[in-house]
Amino acid sequence: MFQQPVPQNGMSSAVSLLELIYHSAVRNVRKTHGNAVMSIVMNMLQAAIFVLAFYVMFSVLGLRGAALRGDFLLYIMSGIFLFLTHTKTVGAVAGAEGPSSPMMKHAPMNTIVSIAAAALSTLYIQVLSLFSILFIYHVAFTPFEIDNPIGAFSMLLLSWFTGIAIGVVLLALKPWFPTFVGIATTIYQRANMIASGKMFVANTLPTFMLNMFDWNPLFHCIDQSRGFAFINYAPRNSSVEYPLYLGLILLMIGLMGEFYTRKHASISWDARR
Repeated sequence: MFQQPVPQNGMSSAVSLLELIYHSAVRNVRKTHGNAVMSIVMNMLQAAIFVLAFYVMFSVLGLRGAALRGDFLLYIMSGIFLFLTHTKTVGAVAGAEGPSSPMMKHAPMNTIVSIAAAALSTLYIQVLSLFSILFIYHVAFTPFEIDNPIGAFSMLLLSWFTGIAIGVVLLALKPWFPTFVGIATTIYQRANMIASGKMFVANTLPTFMLNMFDWNPLFHCIDQSRGFAFINYAPRNSSVEYPLYLGLILLMIGLMGEFYTRKHASISWDARR
């Protein structure tokens, strides 16, 4: 209260902002568990259970032949990892600290910092889980080769980016329609269990089924990631441009909505949640 504010130049302001985002991201990582390592282990277990469940389902239903030629578990993981990254990012950003949160009473804190921290903490946990599981699978079970690892990883980042964009739109709407946003977020995350296309190959879909899924940016990210991961698969029914452009459009809309919401913030909003 009695501190004299010191004028900062652009570089020092940027460093202070990055430091604030870093500490907020660490706080978000430690939210799920007091031990940061345990929060990462729990996420790895969740991803491993997803992979195992889909492996058993494909084996029991006899759908392994419909998958790509190559490592079958890598085919499953290429969908699971992008699905988890996208849906968890949507949930984390949509649930970030809003303009009426008590955290916003601290002078350096703002909603952009809370959004960036939520997104980066999710990416950190998912990427660490991804490399840990792939390393264990490669060393302990069977060696595998990814045709274009940089391209495949860029699709993971693209799915993360589109998750941020959708989450920012939901975050901007949440103070105005808290119940609707909570239901819409849950429905979107659950719908992506099917609509993400992680259970089938897009090139094998008939046109009437393709029209049911090609609206989803995650569907394009997963199909393109398999094109980068497998040398004998060339995705024809998806593109990199669609999720990128859609993500940029939704992010701009979400940031404009968040700016408008922040200008009309009210403490009484918290009582409606």
